[in-house]
Amino acid sequence: MGDNRQDNPRDDPPLPRRPEVRFLALFLILLLGSFTLLSLRPVNDRVIEPFTASIARVSGVALEVVGEQITREGTVLRSPEFAVNIENGCNGVEAMVIFLAAVLAFPAPWSARLAGLGLGIVVIQAVNLVRVVALFLTGAYFPALFDSSHTVIWQGIVILVAVLLWIYWARRFLKNQPSEAA
Repeated sequence: MGDNRQDNPRDDPPLPRRPEVRFLALFLILLLGSFTLLSLRPVNDRVIEPFTASIARVSGVALEVVGEQITREGTVLRSPEFAVNIENGCNGVEAMVIFLAAVLAFPAPWSARLAGLGLGIVVIQAVNLVRVVALFLTGAYFPALFDSSHTVIWQGIVILVAVLLWIYWARRFLKNQPSEAA
């Protein structure tokens, strides 16, 4: 004969909290929240635009070091051969946000997270500086290659660097953790 008791959901053991699911959920929440925050006009005008202007300033100096005659106005770099306006999407902020969300969502001590964020910001912005300089030089000397270089090659490289940097940081953090006894 069958068991006549009805299943009571409260009798079921709780579902295990999977760290991967928690990480992914927190990562997506942080990502969505960060991109929402960045889309606000006051944040763009008071934080992102000045940040992008500083990227233009540093990129202009780097271009002058390699012999380019550059003038800068806000986020625009101009030479006799070429001009480029560094806009959102070209300032490395999106890659930094992806990296930031991944590091903050990862179950690590705050000291490790802060060290990872510091390293990530420096590396991502260094790669982005190389990107801006390379794209400017491409536009000035190989204009037919500029569009594909800009949208296909360099955007992918900067995002890939952010992802690989996070993987490096997470693996290094995990390697330094004491293993659990079986």
